[in-house]
Amino acid sequence: MSNSILLEVFYVCVGLLMYLVAFNILKDPNSPARVGTTLFWGILGTIFVFGSLLPGAIVGILLVGIGILTATKQVKVGKVNTPTHEFSAAKAKLLGNKVFIPSITIAILVICIAKFTSYSGTVAIGIAAIITIILTLCITKADIKTVKDDSNRMLQAVGVTCILPQLLAALGSLFTAAGTGDVIANNISNFIPQGNILIGVIAYCLGMALFTMIMGNAFAAFSVITVGIGVPFVFMQGGDIVICSTLALTAGYCGTLMTPMAANFNILPVALLNMKNKNAVIKYQSFIAIPLLLVHIILMYFLGF
Repeated sequence: MSNSILLEVFYVCVGLLMYLVAFNILKDPNSPARVGTTLFWGILGTIFVFGSLLPGAIVGILLVGIGILTATKQVKVGKVNTPTHEFSAAKAKLLGNKVFIPSITIAILVICIAKFTSYSGTVAIGIAAIITIILTLCITKADIKTVKDDSNRMLQAVGVTCILPQLLAALGSLFTAAGTGDVIANNISNFIPQGNILIGVIAYCLGMALFTMIMGNAFAAFSVITVGIGVPFVFMQGGDIVICSTLALTAGYCGTLMTPMAANFNILPVALLNMKNKNAVIKYQSFIAIPLLLVHIILMYFLGF
């Protein structure tokens, strides 16, 4: 089966999960903001299920619609089946370290499928996720209803932030098309002296980290910062394109660790673990991200030239 067909199947599966959330909220008369929340998940599910068939203008209107619902605070968490503390503790004691097997398995499967088959990385994630769900059910002896309930709980816990990665990626493309990189290059040329490799490397790495913190996505930031800083102040000074661009991208990931805009990394764990401090994940990751950013600058300077 081709990449495009499989990818479409996975998008439909995600959309069906969103329809499930919408249905669960709609049938509960006590759900807060029942109509708005149902519309949000229903519209988002429609975009995933029928997005490839709908005209771009229609998808844009639907996105504006869910944006209005979010801005007017019409999207709330409905009733979810949350496991009790006693149940979770008993399961944790029973499973022990086996609980980590699915997490390790999905990572290994994604790498193997993407490397040794013709499937893309995105499709590899979908295939690995399905296999890992089956493995998880076998390890935990849970029934398929648990997958439905936990999917509903997770999506509602994440809420409107689940659309942030897609919107930020689109914003990155928009910035590139609008020539934001050229504007950055023109402005920053007043501060970076021509021919100073170290300053150029520092600006490239810091620019990637800071713009990623704004965008929440290193891929979205990469094209803009590479055009604005990487090309004129690093590559034009003799920097190795492969080494410097690779390090620049991973320098952007240092910014990912320090921003709430990276919702899937830093907001999702807070929501799922019901943490009181919403910035706790970012706080502790910063102690690693900042030294890593310094390491990137050093590596790019010595290995890229």
